[in-house]
Amino acid sequence: MRAKVVQEEIKQNETTFYAIRLETKNAHLLMLSENEDNLGTLAVAVPPAEKMVGPPVSSVLLGDKNAIIARLLAERLAQKTGKIGLASVYAKTLDERNVGKVFVELFEKTFKEKEETKNQ
Repeated sequence: MRAKVVQEEIKQNETTFYAIRLETKNAHLLMLSENEDNLGTLAVAVPPAEKMVGPPVSSVLLGDKNAIIARLLAERLAQKTGKIGLASVYAKTLDERNVGKVFVELFEKTFKEKEETKNQ
């Protein structure tokens, strides 16, 4: 299987937020950034084993700014796909609370095409 790349964006006021989701056979990498594509705080999550109960196990690999939202998105990615999830979050102007809303919306937008195709 070749990697699949999905790109999305959201414009809020004067700022554009970008998402790139790379899907491989065993993992998803989601890069979310403000105004240009950049690597930011990077978190990884591993989905729980089949008989395990609870959320995916996650850790921040790089950076500390917006670490909570990076971990949350990596965990959501692992939970949603059943694969290793890597999430990178890069934001210059918004604080974690405000950027979280935008990045969660972008996260969902990167999966919309796939879900719409499934429902048809």
